[in-house]
Amino acid sequence: MSQGRIVVIAALRREVAGLVHGWTRGATDVPGVECFVSERAVVAYGGMGAGRAVRAVEAALQLGPAPRVLVSAGWAGACDRARGVGTTVQAEVVIDARTGERFFPDVGPRVGSSGAVVTVAVPADIQEKQRLRASYGAAAVEMEAAAVARVARAREIPFAAIKAISDGADFEMPEMSGFVTQDGRMREAAFGLHVALRPALWRPVMEMARGSKLAAENLRAALMQWLDEYEG
Repeated sequence: MSQGRIVVIAALRREVAGLVHGWTRGATDVPGVECFVSERAVVAYGGMGAGRAVRAVEAALQLGPAPRVLVSAGWAGACDRARGVGTTVQAEVVIDARTGERFFPDVGPRVGSSGAVVTVAVPADIQEKQRLRASYGAAAVEMEAAAVARVARAREIPFAAIKAISDGADFEMPEMSGFVTQDGRMREAAFGLHVALRPALWRPVMEMARGSKLAAENLRAALMQWLDEYEG
């Protein structure tokens, strides 16, 4: 191609599995990152958190030429009660809650709703979602967008962030930190066994699974629309 592809960075395969179905796997030397390539886009995912997002960008850049735009995509938690599960949110601003930095996406069409997306280091509980809403006017909270935006700024690459709400503002996430590996991936079998032995977790985990499935479906549709309109 005469110009770079669009590069989409996610955390988990389940967030973008529908989008990359039928795409070609891309080979890089960055461990723990998987890449898929089509004629117009590269999708890379390497686990949850800022460090893993940066590694996913590193891997995607190996599949050059230099990208036209970096897009942070994936699931997010709602901080605004008006943003129901499955809602897509395109960031008007990405805020790093740790440093206070603000990154303003500068390209692309508008899909879904828009609002402030705040990046945090660990999954946010209800109280934290409320605090982020009060402090930043946050529409959604997630763990990777600011890291992707920081790389984009440093490399002078345009940036966008598109998220889909997988858990509502009043949903309390089950404690999962003990089931996340050092490379930012979920130990799903171990977590499943943990849940199976604790009936109190059955309902919230089922609700979380339904929300994640709907969010993935709507994220795929939003990204497909964004890619079509961006290229159009």
